[in-house]
Amino acid sequence: MSEAMEAHEHAEHAEHASEPFTKKVAATMAIIAACLAIVAVLGHLKTTEELLNQQKASDQWSFYQAKSIRRYESEIARDVLAATKGEKIAEYSANAERYKKESEDIQEKAKDFEKESDIAGRQALRLHFGEIFLEMAIVFASLAILAKREMLWGVSVAGAVIGIAIALTVLTIH
Repeated sequence: MSEAMEAHEHAEHAEHASEPFTKKVAATMAIIAACLAIVAVLGHLKTTEELLNQQKASDQWSFYQAKSIRRYESEIARDVLAATKGEKIAEYSANAERYKKESEDIQEKAKDFEKESDIAGRQALRLHFGEIFLEMAIVFASLAILAKREMLWGVSVAGAVIGIAIALTVLTIH
């Protein structure tokens, strides 16, 4: 009976000895979870920004196409009137030039929106990869608590550092 009591006492000591470890890992998990929440929200915002800019670019390209059609129609009218010695040649020529200038401005806006969309997309991708590493870090921290293994906790911390580092690379994308 004394061996059983001694084994039970050793188990209790081991459990109490592991409590500081469990608290340390749990605190780490809370910090990682907070970082994960921030990175996930930023990733979603960048994805939304990417889609919004892509839509704006698409709208600008549609506007560009409409202006190009109007310019072409004005050029046709000018040419027809020139062939018939029409009086409105100057008006249609001016319209064609105006549409050409407006089309160039619209095209530039569309290209700017596409560039902004591309940047936001690359930033979102980095944030999503950072999110993956942070999620894996939480899993390894959970395993560290269950298995009472410091090595798993180390892997968790390393994963979190990698995830945060990847997420911070969005600051380098312009």
